[in-house]
Amino acid sequence: MVTLKEIESAAQAIKGQVPETPCMHSRTLSDITGAEVYLKFENHQFTASFKERGALNKLLSLDAAQRAKGVIACSAGNHAQGVAYHANRLGIPSLIVMPRYTPWVKVEQTQRHGAEVILEGDNFDGAKDFALKAAVERGLTLVHPYNDEKIIAGQGTTGLEMLKQHPELDAMIVAIGGGGLISGISIAARAMKPSVEVFGVEMVRFPAMYHAMKGTVPQFGASTIAEGIAVKEPGTLTRPIIEKNVAEIFLVDEGDIEQAIVMLLEIEKTVVEGAGAAPLAALFKYPARFAAKRVGLVLGGGNIDPLMLAEIIERGMVRSGRLARVRVEVRDLPGSLARVTACIADQNASIEEVHHQRTFTQVAVQNVEIELVLKTRNKEHVEQIVAALQRCDFNARAHPVD
Repeated sequence: MVTLKEIESAAQAIKGQVPETPCMHSRTLSDITGAEVYLKFENHQFTASFKERGALNKLLSLDAAQRAKGVIACSAGNHAQGVAYHANRLGIPSLIVMPRYTPWVKVEQTQRHGAEVILEGDNFDGAKDFALKAAVERGLTLVHPYNDEKIIAGQGTTGLEMLKQHPELDAMIVAIGGGGLISGISIAARAMKPSVEVFGVEMVRFPAMYHAMKGTVPQFGASTIAEGIAVKEPGTLTRPIIEKNVAEIFLVDEGDIEQAIVMLLEIEKTVVEGAGAAPLAALFKYPARFAAKRVGLVLGGGNIDPLMLAEIIERGMVRSGRLARVRVEVRDLPGSLARVTACIADQNASIEEVHHQRTFTQVAVQNVEIELVLKTRNKEHVEQIVAALQRCDFNARAHPVD
């Protein structure tokens, strides 16, 4: 069993090679949630993820023969980059097996760090099965992403730093994939400050550890925005640690993650991936559980595809009402559109897109339906725009957001 001593030894082993990241108080998120929120910026690591900690601790434990033969790892991306980067630094050959649908930004970064990359399997479990077989066939040392004591100890240095920087913390919220990070953090927390509660977060579509704790059978989705924690099989080493140390596991959905990503970008000016946003998503979803408590959130990683991030930002603007669709029915006559746009201009809204619909609609044949995409201040502003259009004798309505 991993203890605080092993975590402290890992901290000494990786010192100077993996930087201590800041754990900072967020005044704005604290005001919004009703808790005192502290953010641990693991997305500031060189490979933008906490995974470097465990990967390096494991690599440093290998003997000369193991280093010479090389290592193999299976990962959806962050563990892959951590292993590839530090193996390259230490002169150890590395082979990384990644699921076929891993975001290309993670594949490219892993290759850039000098690793051989094989895309195999539709998800993490498929990649893992291939990696286990390849490890035996090629005589490589497996660097498991979570089911390894050296990995758990290395990830636990995150919690060590958090409590040294902020010993006043009452709770920590940590995303769970295989469970290596939360296992290490919970061991450090219980040893350093037994009163600290550690909470886990999983996706509704990948609730493996949640159901393992309850003894029920999970149902899995095909994919998730938080691919870094899309794990179907809990770790055999991490499961008993989580059973012993973790107070509760929360489930969040895709929309919760998207909201958290946008909030962190807008408020904290920091980019996180889906798994990295999961702790804040849980805090937003269950604020009463943490009211008035000092809560540390681990922002585990920042490797997100820029195109996906752009879509999430736009969807976030829609949810907040800052990007809205309004439909207006007008007579199909010259000048009608000009009257509509003038009315909208009087409400200080900007028009992003205009679509005329004459054929695929149920309006009278003499009329036309105009759909406008507007940049607005908020949902109340959208309501004001619709009311203004109606005062101008237009049949107008806002398109509902699911």
